[in-house]
Amino acid sequence: MGKIFRFYKDVDTDQIIASQYLLFPSVEEMKEHTFESLDPEFAAKAEPGDYVVADENFGCGSSREQAPAVLKALGVKAVIAKSFARIFYRNAINIGLPVIVCRELYDAVEAGDEMELDLKEGIITTGGREYSCTRLPAQMQKILDQGGLIASLNK
Repeated sequence: MGKIFRFYKDVDTDQIIASQYLLFPSVEEMKEHTFESLDPEFAAKAEPGDYVVADENFGCGSSREQAPAVLKALGVKAVIAKSFARIFYRNAINIGLPVIVCRELYDAVEAGDEMELDLKEGIITTGGREYSCTRLPAQMQKILDQGGLIASLNK
């Protein structure tokens, strides 16, 4: 079980990790500033296995691989949203962060609720209810299991 951090629609990559932090030499240094403009304590509160749940168009804005990378570095298990900006979705898969579409979840949960995600079956469990979500194709699941597209290609 992981805790839910809930964000609204149209969260852009600059809100995930602001451009001034892209000058830092590593994702490890950047991650402490994740969602700083939306929730200044997010990085301190997030624990490995927690989830980001969002409304529509999560990850819009500029293409920066650091946006999903800082979430993964903090231990976020997956981002679940009603929809994703295409470039964020691709960048997340490339670095091995599961991004799952679930149209019903956002309106049914609150920040701080706990949930469980079964990636292979495409089932989210929270508050005694189950929600169907994206069931990833076997090839995409394999890429995520290997740590992302680059790691998969290197193997």
